[in-house]
Amino acid sequence: MIDFEQKQQYDMADLVKIVAALRNPDGGCPWDLKQTHHSIRQNMIEETYEVVEAIDLNDPELLREELGDVLLQVVFHSQMEKEAGRFDFDAVCDEICKKLIYRHPHVFGDKTAATAETALENWEAMKNREKGRDTAADRLDSVPASLPALMRAAKTQKRAAAYGFRPENTQQTLDRLEACVKELRNEPQNRADAVGEMLFAAVSAARALDTEPEEALCTATKRFAERVKSCEALAAQDGKLLEQLDTEALASYWNSEKH
Repeated sequence: MIDFEQKQQYDMADLVKIVAALRNPDGGCPWDLKQTHHSIRQNMIEETYEVVEAIDLNDPELLREELGDVLLQVVFHSQMEKEAGRFDFDAVCDEICKKLIYRHPHVFGDKTAATAETALENWEAMKNREKGRDTAADRLDSVPASLPALMRAAKTQKRAAAYGFRPENTQQTLDRLEACVKELRNEPQNRADAVGEMLFAAVSAARALDTEPEEALCTATKRFAERVKSCEALAAQDGKLLEQLDTEALASYWNSEKH
């Protein structure tokens, strides 16, 4: 058993000590000791999405809890790197502090930014200079391949737009989307490619309409699920199961929920 001081209120330093204790070969937790960056990779993704859900639910208590879970992931990964002799949590904090100062020249330097848009431009300019991203290839290659597909498409399009690869207006993006749908109606030989082009065109249209495609799809998916659940509830009131309904009956329940 590892001796650890019990407190009414813990802080960041305590969290670092607790994680180090969990990873201590002499008395630590067998599960924690077994983990690697790759074995808990999915945990970071799941915890991040749970933070997003807490934000969407506007639940501050849940948000506090989920932010703690994300923070644990950061400290855990940092502890593993400390054990490997490469860096520790203090180094992580040092780097993000320096990054924030460097990328906010309008706050900590001699530049100005009267609007949020100008501040973002300053951030991007400093980021590209810091990373040595001088070409379109540099900027496109730096888009994380692990991003959800819609987010990756939107970020790639946004970066390419800085080099002139963008539609002239919203109508062009909608025309392109319609053309992709028409191609699918013609039963192309490679349906996967055609579907991919349609989805990519939809992302472009969403951006032209100043809409975040990932959020828009999440909202539409949630709305669809709610409609299906409502149909199920209505069918249950009539003593029926959704899977027992024919197409006409199912459409009737669906349309009753349309408004």
